[in-house]
Amino acid sequence: MEITVKTAEQLRLTAEEFDLICQKLNRTPNFTELCAFSAMWSEHCSYKNSIRWLKTLPREGKKMLVKAGEENAGLMDIGDGLGVVFKIESHNHPSAIEPFQGAATGVGGIHRDIFTMGARPIASLNSLRFGKLNDPKTQHLLAGVVHGIGHYGNCFGVPTVAGEIYFDECYHTNPLVNAMSVGIVKKGKTISATAKGKGNPVFIVGSATGKDGIGGASFASANITKESVQELPAVQVGDPFQEKKLLEACLEVIETGAVIGMQDMGAAGIICSTSEMSAKGGVGMRIDLDKVPARQTGMKAWELLLSESQERMLIVVEKGKEKWVLDIFDKWDLPCSNIGEVTDDKLLSIYHEGKPVAVIPAEELVLGGGAPQYTRPYSEPAYFARIKSFEPDSIPVVENLKSVAEALMRLPSIASKRWISVQYDSTVGAANTSTNEPSDAAIVLVKGTTKGIAMTTDCNSRYVLADPYAGAMIAVAEAARNLVCSGATPLGVTNCLNFGNPYDPEVYYQFVHAVKGMGAACLKFDTPVTGGNVSFYNQHPEGAVYPTPTIGMVGLLENTRQKMTLFFKQPGDLIFLLGKSRNDINSSAYLYALHGVEYSPAPYFDLEEEFLLQTKLLSLIRKRLVESAHDVAEGGLFVTLAESGFHRELGFTVSCQDASVRRDAYWFGESQSRVVVSVKKEKIAEFILEMDGIPFEKLGEVNSSMLQVDGKDWGSIREWKQVYDTAIEKEMESIIEA
Repeated sequence: MEITVKTAEQLRLTAEEFDLICQKLNRTPNFTELCAFSAMWSEHCSYKNSIRWLKTLPREGKKMLVKAGEENAGLMDIGDGLGVVFKIESHNHPSAIEPFQGAATGVGGIHRDIFTMGARPIASLNSLRFGKLNDPKTQHLLAGVVHGIGHYGNCFGVPTVAGEIYFDECYHTNPLVNAMSVGIVKKGKTISATAKGKGNPVFIVGSATGKDGIGGASFASANITKESVQELPAVQVGDPFQEKKLLEACLEVIETGAVIGMQDMGAAGIICSTSEMSAKGGVGMRIDLDKVPARQTGMKAWELLLSESQERMLIVVEKGKEKWVLDIFDKWDLPCSNIGEVTDDKLLSIYHEGKPVAVIPAEELVLGGGAPQYTRPYSEPAYFARIKSFEPDSIPVVENLKSVAEALMRLPSIASKRWISVQYDSTVGAANTSTNEPSDAAIVLVKGTTKGIAMTTDCNSRYVLADPYAGAMIAVAEAARNLVCSGATPLGVTNCLNFGNPYDPEVYYQFVHAVKGMGAACLKFDTPVTGGNVSFYNQHPEGAVYPTPTIGMVGLLENTRQKMTLFFKQPGDLIFLLGKSRNDINSSAYLYALHGVEYSPAPYFDLEEEFLLQTKLLSLIRKRLVESAHDVAEGGLFVTLAESGFHRELGFTVSCQDASVRRDAYWFGESQSRVVVSVKKEKIAEFILEMDGIPFEKLGEVNSSMLQVDGKDWGSIREWKQVYDTAIEKEMESIIEA
């Protein structure tokens, strides 16, 4: 067939990119070659509209064991000859079309990024966004995504230990499904995603290749529309039991010393793994597609190259040690085929049916090589004018604060996520310490040591909408705050940057300023960005979803006895607020959900104030001066207090301590840098002495079962817990019955 600009545009390449390809090859590409460029130069693979800004993030740290973006996932030193490996990625578009498989394969793919480096996954997390919960479509998507996450994770045998979920109209068409995996590896046992050594054989291992997932990378680089369902074959199909075998086989084969390099086959399949491994090693490969195990007959060369069939790895093996590899994969009953060899000409030479079908310099295909890089124009969003014009005094102070609190407790974004979490196996592996002793971050034991890894995912997208720079800083700060509230020292960040169409100058403004804010906060907390994912083109019919730069963060407890939990321990303990109460209802759930105000400034935040608070809190925890610690987040101070009481069904007697602060702002405002702690009476003097230089106030006292707020009886903690626990379940009853 004749290859033209129109052909390129049908493959989602621009006319300028087609010309660039012709220049790089010094000829017109054939269809297979053009398909390869289409996949590798897609937004999903090349980060062409984001990489220049991503490079401005802090990417170095004294505990980093590999450079940011150098491998499939971040790797940081935790001492005792061990490293923690972690990464977060999106599977938004597939989940919008086919929620079960979209979410399931997102979980499978992120775990492969971990064990392809030689690490064993120990925990899974997620960050989810959906439309309004009372909408039938949202319920369908939620049920499918949760089932997919639970099915894959439970069968694979890695606990799902933490996550977050929000519901908002803007995510109705395009939900966000971000999956994170954390693993542990011995230093010196890691495997690089690289190819080297002329003549070394190249193996494809794991599942056979089919037509599922073809064009997935390009599919993820376009807006979701009502016609997108016609692209259903772009959604991959996962098999968690096959992946479990692949995990064990890969970790076993690494121990033989036969593996030169290994990379999982995610987006863009074989063409991605072969090109990236070759480019990284400064070599080429000769690949025979006829030797690729296929699930279907008659697959074309471009289909074999671009298929995103799951549970597959590409492995470069030291010549002469092929039998070691073959024997191990045979033992695990997994296909293992020698499909080619490493060359020294830096070319990807692809053969099919005995003929060359593509010859491309590997470097020209990849991010950091020949893939184009753009800086798009950006301008301040028009809606900022509405934010700047917001007057908090225009919002009347509600007299019946109890009714406000009850309404907030029923909001799906605030209420218990029990309906979701019970579908996940959080105990498999017997290392999750947070199942029965909840803390702000999940704490997972590092077996064979006293250490614990703390982990969390965080982002309040309303804050980022209001102020992309400050909102992204808050996302980093809240992640670090959750780790510190749990007794851990923050180590590093992986991010999943979910935004709308980058060709929209207002969306690109959000992206640029969010990256800048994230960078400033990561520098302050000494949490380098080790890698992650950018997901553009998250749109709904009226425009972009809220900017959602999700932060995945890990931290370290040298000894799990340092862990701090979030719940009140016993009646008589005194309750304190660390940080300062402010006359601030900006961007709060109270203002948005109960007053219908979508556009208001971000809540108060000061980076230095936050850093000092976290430093002090960690010191208090290490000195065992507090019995619990729980940060003030969505819903404000009252929600934090109630959540602190739920676990042991302990009530509290509290009152507003500052008459200058409007009472709705005091109890429901979301100004940052605040934490609720409880303290034994016998430790009060030492606690107060330690708090020198940090604002704090006494709120009240833990009691046996009742809530008293500002001198009024608000009922029993058990009644509030019932409201909190069942809010989502009641909304989902219709689909449960179906």
